Amino acid sequence: MTDRTCRMGIMPHRHSRILAGTLAGLVLGLLSAAGARVGAQERPPRLEVWDLRLGTRVDQLPDEFVDHACGTNGGPPSLPLNGWIDFRRCRAEPSGLREVYFRYDDELEYWAKANSLADQMEQYSGTKTYGFPVVVSALIDTKGLLGGIRIVSDPRDTSQNRDDAYLLRNFLTARFGRDNWQCQDLALQDGETPVDGVFVKQSCRKQIDDKTIASLATRYLRKPGQSRFDPRTGRETAGQFESTASFELLRTK
Repeated sequence: MTDRTCRMGIMPHRHSRILAGTLAGLVLGLLSAAGARVGAQERPPRLEVWDLRLGTRVDQLPDEFVDHACGTNGGPPSLPLNGWIDFRRCRAEPSGLREVYFRYDDELEYWAKANSLADQMEQYSGTKTYGFPVVVSALIDTKGLLGGIRIVSDPRDTSQNRDDAYLLRNFLTARFGRDNWQCQDLALQDGETPVDGVFVKQSCRKQIDDKTIASLATRYLRKPGQSRFDPRTGRETAGQFESTASFELLRTK
């Protein structure tokens, strides 16, 4: 073998086999290491309220959710439950449905923190839909079937964006198509006032199909006794307004 042959990269057959084996081992090692890193960073699955299918038997509802309790129509959880199967411990609403509150699992938020993903940490913190903090619940009928879901903007939200909670309605109506919603704009009652000249007090319904109907109530106003400025001190108040969206998707058959 001449020096020129070596510079051209041509080697005897035995040496080339050794080099090929070494390179193959290095490639496999790198691929395995890369695979391990990808696996460590792979996003875990996360179910949301939209993954609940109306008509599903209560014992077949997914168990990826946590902190089941009797619901209070968008308020804080009431009687703690061991899971969906305990739904009969909750008081029936006038419709006969029983509301079971639940919360999204924190695993995805912890995954984002472990991988230093700031945007995902914000996205997956708490129970949200379309980026809005919400209270979610399942409505279970007397036969033990999922008769509906309820989504209410979270009144416990203390972020600076709480005044935008009513805008959740835009995403909900878009999800089910903006056409054919039957809406009624309601007048302000005594003591209710607009928020900086704007108020929304609207109730809407839409027939999704022959088995499903959606309803949506939206409020953006100041309730009696609320004002932008404190009448005693003249200072600007914080949080004295109602900004809410309340949505239900109900099975009618």
